[in-house]
Order: sequence, then structure tokens, then C-alpha cells
Amino acid sequence: MLGHEDPEAGTSLDADVPVWAVFGDLMAGALGAFALILVAALGMQMDLTERLKTEQREREAQTQRLQTLEQALAGPLAGGRVTLVDGRIGISGNVLFALNSDELQPEGRQLLRSLSGPLAGYLGSRNEILMVSGFTDDQPVRGGNRFADNWELSAQRALTVTRALIDAGVPPSAVFAAAFGAEQAVAPNTDATGRARNRRVEMAPMPRPARSGVAAGVGSDRRDAAR
Repeated sequence: MLGHEDPEAGTSLDADVPVWAVFGDLMAGALGAFALILVAALGMQMDLTERLKTEQREREAQTQRLQTLEQALAGPLAGGRVTLVDGRIGISGNVLFALNSDELQPEGRQLLRSLSGPLAGYLGSRNEILMVSGFTDDQPVRGGNRFADNWELSAQRALTVTRALIDAGVPPSAVFAAAFGAEQAVAPNTDATGRARNRRVEMAPMPRPARSGVAAGVGSDRRDAAR
């Protein structure tokens, strides 16, 4: 009798244990997967929150930057000869130069002198650098002019403004020139009014490029060698 009951008991135990073991494994796996999903979701939420905070700080910094620049240029802006749009300072080419010329007109030179002080103070306080950009309309440079094309004319005008700002007190290390020719027009070149708007000089403050440690080390080694 004992020999008969033992096999039945053993068979009953062998049948029940695997079922609960498998169920427990499934539950543990499901809980583990849920925990991983929850951790991943929390991580994504934290990352998104941090990115939103960073973007908010950047927007606030940009707003403060524009307000500071507008305050620095309050006088010239009030005169109506200078515009400020999205941090770009614009001056009509007609104020600065005669048609197809890179020589500053007296009014333009005076205007640049009025801008140099506020710009130098602004750039120094924020450790920024000023890009001076020259633009033209799309009309070919007239025959007999010493400029080969609009690229060359816009480059020389940007250089002329850059030198005038330096002469008026802007540090040479805080300003550089760029040329765009007839590219990036702000108005159609189909009439005299639109072409006059496109003949312009813009100045845009931007972060000063950081010097790499390698470049700084090379420069230091060269100076030491020269000594």
C-alpha cells in the first residue's frame, strides 16, 4: 500500500511544482520589464525637462542680450538711420556710400563714430566680437569701376566700415569683415526702392570663438622659441 501511495504523491508533486514555478518566472519577468520601462520613461522625462530648462535659459539670455544691445544703441536708433532686427544692426548703403563707391560719405563716417562707443562698451562687457557684413543689389558693377563685381564691392565696403570703427575706438580684436555680394537680399531687386534696401551694411555681435588648448600651446611654444 505504501508502495502504491508514494508514486501517486510523487506524481502529484511533480505535476504542481513546474506550473507555479513557470507562473512565478513569468510574473518576475513582467515586473522586471515594467520596471525597465518605468525607469526609461522617467529618464526620458528628466532629459526632456532639462532640455526645456536649457532652452528657456537660452531664450532668456537672448532676450537680455537684445535688450542690452538696444539700450546701448538707443541714441542712433532714435535717429532712424540705424535698425536693429534680431540682433543685427543695419545701416542703409545710401547713408554710408555713394553708388558703386567704397568711400565713406561724411554722414556715414559721423554715424559710425556715434556707434563706436556703444558698440565697444557692449562688446567688452559681454566678451563678444562684431561681424561687419557688406551687401549689394544685383545690378552689375558699372564698366570702368575698379571693382570686378559685387562680391569685391561688398567686401571693400565691409572693410571700410571695419576700419572706420577701429579708428573710432572699437578694438581691432573685436571686429572682422565679411562679404555677401548680392546674396541674402532683404527686398526684391525689381525696382529702385528694393535695390536701395539691399545695398546695406549689417553688424552682428556674436560669441567670441574659444581658443583651443592645442592652438594656444603651439602659439606659446613658438613665442618661447622666438625669445
